[in-house]
Amino acid sequence: MANLRIHVAAIVWLAAASLTAQGDAEHAKLKNPVLSTPDSIAAGRAVFTKACAPCHGVNATGGSGNDISPPSPDLTDAEWQHGGSDGEIFFNVKDGIPPDLNMGPFGGRLEDDEIWKIVNYLRSIAKK
Repeated sequence: MANLRIHVAAIVWLAAASLTAQGDAEHAKLKNPVLSTPDSIAAGRAVFTKACAPCHGVNATGGSGNDISPPSPDLTDAEWQHGGSDGEIFFNVKDGIPPDLNMGPFGGRLEDDEIWKIVNYLRSIAKK
């Protein structure tokens, strides 16, 4: 019985790790309702600078971390461990990234349209 519990626990953990590493298929389908315009990108940059730059750096290239939080990732590169679609990025910002929530939720601090504008800004500075 103990072996069965260990196997079930391992399967659940692997499924959760797989979902986290690959993103979320339902969130990936969500399209950004805020058009990417110079104004929305500028607004996204302003919100990013205030809310995100303390961890991710003013250029979004990542942070060094500290003794209670790991380094934050580079948001300008092609690797997005938790899903790189507009919808996945939106929900990562809004809900945070479980299970440890090293990236805490901003849904209570930012309006949805502000988060979408951050997505537009990040797209505009992505390395090609």
